[in-house]
Amino acid sequence: MFLGYVYPAYECFKSIENRKTDAEEQTFWCQYWVLIAVVTFVERITDTLISWLPMYNEAKLAFIVYLWYPKTKGTNYIYTTFLKPFVTSYEPEIDRRLGELRGQAKDLTYLLWQRASLFAQSKFFELL
Repeated sequence: MFLGYVYPAYECFKSIENRKTDAEEQTFWCQYWVLIAVVTFVERITDTLISWLPMYNEAKLAFIVYLWYPKTKGTNYIYTTFLKPFVTSYEPEIDRRLGELRGQAKDLTYLLWQRASLFAQSKFFELL
């Protein structure tokens, strides 16, 4: 938890607040957090399937350290070699589906708001 989230979050904070920070460092931290989001999502699936393997947790920790340790440039390598080409090839489909989800969320919110309003209105009139 500390090596994957707290320490990198603090370094990212320092990068944002330091006015002398260059764009390259900010890009590194953006790429890092994108990868951490993907790792966290994938981890939920893989933990149930292969967490029984020896050294599984240690391998995850080593991978996280590989990502943020400056000398390995792991974040840049994983992002440009694997994630960027994959997401770029599916970007139009992802955008389309996210748009559909936004529309469905908006419709659901409107429906739930209507139901809550009707419920509140009926309870109000019951009290009168």
